[in-house]
Amino acid sequence: MIRVFSTYLYFNQPLTPEVLRQIKAAELNHLEIFAGRYHFDYAERASVQQMADWLADRELHLHSVHSPIYLDDESRRRSEHPISIAEPERVRRLEAVDEVKRVLEVAEVIPFRYLVQHLGLSHELFDQRKFDAAFNSLEHLSVFAKQRGVTIALENIPNELSTAANLLAFIEQTHLRDLRICFDAGHAHLEEGVAAAFSVLKELVVTMHLHDNLGDRDAHLFPYEGSIDWDAALKAFGQREGELPFVLELKDHSVAEPLRQAQEVFRRFEIALAAEPR
Repeated sequence: MIRVFSTYLYFNQPLTPEVLRQIKAAELNHLEIFAGRYHFDYAERASVQQMADWLADRELHLHSVHSPIYLDDESRRRSEHPISIAEPERVRRLEAVDEVKRVLEVAEVIPFRYLVQHLGLSHELFDQRKFDAAFNSLEHLSVFAKQRGVTIALENIPNELSTAANLLAFIEQTHLRDLRICFDAGHAHLEEGVAAAFSVLKELVVTMHLHDNLGDRDAHLFPYEGSIDWDAALKAFGQREGELPFVLELKDHSVAEPLRQAQEVFRRFEIALAAEPR
């Protein structure tokens, strides 16, 4: 198991050297940065170089970047303008594609392996036009990513475009063979169930998002704080050949010492996985 910590916990504040120092002190050496210009100004070359220096100084490795889901800038936390590469309206879709390209260009300065990408917005209904729009976007973005050593990993999210079955069908039908999957356990728990969804996607999964909820909303709780059966989930994950990165993607600010608790969650995962028969 590869331990990865997502900066999503700190998304409503700038990603500063002090935040990175705290993460490093907790021995969480691999990161996923959640892209938002207020959090990390990925579109500004000087900001990207500064982040590269901060990460190098602390010997932190950038595993992945989560593609932005809203347009914002360095002066505010979030706009009301969502980004969707599955937007049927051409001008807005191309605007979204351009924003994703700015994120991918980060890899020219800070190499990372995976870009985690949503297909549409939360709670969207299925629409073939949106699938077609997503194909047009990803046909271009896949090439752009590959040129920079990055693999795009589509994430299962709570919408009808991104069920496990529909993500698999999208990749098979579009023949975009470079696409892979970021499996999100918390989102699967809200939909078809963790083990069921993972069984559909497991051959394409290259990275994971792990968080919990009570089955009612996307709360991003710490694992073992919601209603996911983690013993069953880890058993399902263990059936996949090869080591998977486990990315903790949390936004629960009620925990007094979140980094210490993150360490404890990883420890529990490792104990449980070691107990699984091979």
